[in-house]
Amino acid sequence: MGANVEIERKFRVLPERLPPLSGLQAKRLSQFYLGEGFDPAFRVRIVDETQAWLTIKGRSTGLSAPEFEYEIPLADAREMAQVLRASVVVEKTRYLLPQGSLVWELDVFAGANAGLVMAEIELDKEDQVVDLPDWCGAEVSTDPRFKNINLALNPYRDWRDQA
Repeated sequence: MGANVEIERKFRVLPERLPPLSGLQAKRLSQFYLGEGFDPAFRVRIVDETQAWLTIKGRSTGLSAPEFEYEIPLADAREMAQVLRASVVVEKTRYLLPQGSLVWELDVFAGANAGLVMAEIELDKEDQVVDLPDWCGAEVSTDPRFKNINLALNPYRDWRDQA
């Protein structure tokens, strides 16, 4: 695998099982997608209203997907949101939770995806063994509904079964 491949596992976290979040490193993310075709996906992410990134993500194979990320001017990202955005904005606060040699990212969604809490862990290889914290619920790594692009196109608030 090349350096531009993201390997990650994702899990649901039930709100009543949330670990304590106070004192953890956190950042506020808002992201949206550009264009009508989403393969590859072009995502713009604004971090804490101070930085912006353009990410190009290819089709996933198993737990892996090609990913290329570039910092862009914040003003450009804001203008893209006004004139090029093709999805709802996915809003979330990302908390970093160190566990051994790995760092979990716990995303507490807001806006159109409020009520959804997910944890993800980036891996060096797909078969890497990971000790799951007790707050991890069902694994959703291969469930397309939980991909950020699908949360942008079909927000959690619109799900009938709130799976």
